[in-house]
Amino acid sequence: MRVLLACDKFKGSLGAAEACEAIRAGLPDDWSIDICPIADGGEGFVDAMLAGSGGDAVNAPCADALGRPIGASYGVYRSNDEVVAVLEMSAASGIWRIPAGERQPRLASTHGTGLLMRHAIKVSGATKLLIGIGGSVTNDGGAGMAAALGVKFLDEQGRELQPIPADLANLHAIDFSGRIPLPEIIVACDVDNPLAGPRGASAVFGPQKGATPEDVEFLDAVLSKLATISEGEAEATTPGAGAAGGLGFGLLRFAGAKLVPGFDLVADALGLADRLRSADLVITGEGSLDVQTLGGKGPAGVAAMAKAAGIPVAAVAGRIEDAVRPLFDACLSLESFGLPVAESIARAPELVTALVAQHADLLRGLAAR
Repeated sequence: MRVLLACDKFKGSLGAAEACEAIRAGLPDDWSIDICPIADGGEGFVDAMLAGSGGDAVNAPCADALGRPIGASYGVYRSNDEVVAVLEMSAASGIWRIPAGERQPRLASTHGTGLLMRHAIKVSGATKLLIGIGGSVTNDGGAGMAAALGVKFLDEQGRELQPIPADLANLHAIDFSGRIPLPEIIVACDVDNPLAGPRGASAVFGPQKGATPEDVEFLDAVLSKLATISEGEAEATTPGAGAAGGLGFGLLRFAGAKLVPGFDLVADALGLADRLRSADLVITGEGSLDVQTLGGKGPAGVAAMAKAAGIPVAAVAGRIEDAVRPLFDACLSLESFGLPVAESIARAPELVTALVAQHADLLRGLAAR
């Protein structure tokens, strides 16, 4: 029996690789297991890409979303004649770095992400950047990132503004003349939201980052103004422009980037299609399989690839909504234990292993179809 384990993270409890290992521990010892942790542009993107490329991590000084000095890492590998740097915006500007009580979306900035990009270009000599933009605590339209690369944001008197929403409300002009030369930039994005409006960055994701209703209205107006003054109306309506508090827009408009589905980028780097064709069964999953999964998340991508190849696919997750069950041939959820959510999260490794072991006969039957 040949099984491919291609799981994303169980947020708050298991990384992607740990989730795969927990599942493997519940499978029969005589099964052949291929472990392939995945990501879709959020946390775990760098690890997944380095797993496929064999690259190395590089540490660099930068800043968190509130401008405090921190260190963060990114990956570097060689592909033919290119030096490819792989970055996660969440490494510097992620919500995990700022405690809930300290989140201030009007003052938060992607400047640290820009510093990582600058380091990758100037120090590591990157000729191509791959950037995952999930998990942000920012809502600055990528202005902070652009400022780190040399773009200046000016008020009506020509004074330079801080690249934070509170100051960008006074934006009058943008000076691109000092921006450093940039290589090709490809952005792994797992949402299709535009920059502004009812489905935009502020309205949809702002409350998760501490934004009040008043903040949402203010932030949305700032992002609309940023798009207008930068002459980036077309970029603002591009699917994914609203990702990571508008960093998708900022990378398009200020860095000439290209947005692509994050899962596709990772799947190609990992050679997932070839590995999948060698399996009798595929098992995927993440912490929560829900409506958002349908918008391009990793497990949905794995399921689509498996079904296209005629290979049965099972899902393992903390919780599974009815809307996503048709994607999979079998669904195993920690909800079946009837435990409080906090306990399921705390005991995720042992519970995942037990859940899989309980359903070994079901999985064997799927693989034999």
